[in-house]
Amino acid sequence: METQTNNLNTYRILYIIKGIFNLLGAVFFIGYGFFMNFIFTEVNQNTETPFDMTTFFGIICGIGFVVSLIFGIVTLLGAKYIGEARNYTFVLIVAILNCLTGILGILLGIFSIIEINKPHVKALFDQNK
Repeated sequence: METQTNNLNTYRILYIIKGIFNLLGAVFFIGYGFFMNFIFTEVNQNTETPFDMTTFFGIICGIGFVVSLIFGIVTLLGAKYIGEARNYTFVLIVAILNCLTGILGILLGIFSIIEINKPHVKALFDQNK
């Protein structure tokens, strides 16, 4: 029987790149939080504001950091499992979640969903349970 080719190794590399971009996004939120904290600390000394802007931006940047960090780790785990061709459900969920993260995530998610739903790739995932 002839083995059919698949693109799982290519998708593994693309998921690693996407995971690194997500982790860089987490670093961006840290830098943005420090920068805005510096700016609004200077502003709050001169005027009265109805609420503390440093706390507001701290919460927003903290949430952005945590979400980007989680997406980065989950995407890197998805890359690992795609390379090993196991945990089909997890890889499918990672592909769907990546559709929420911009144009690169949409393209990567859609094409990887198409790839892992091919019969010979599903059989490969079932083989490696």
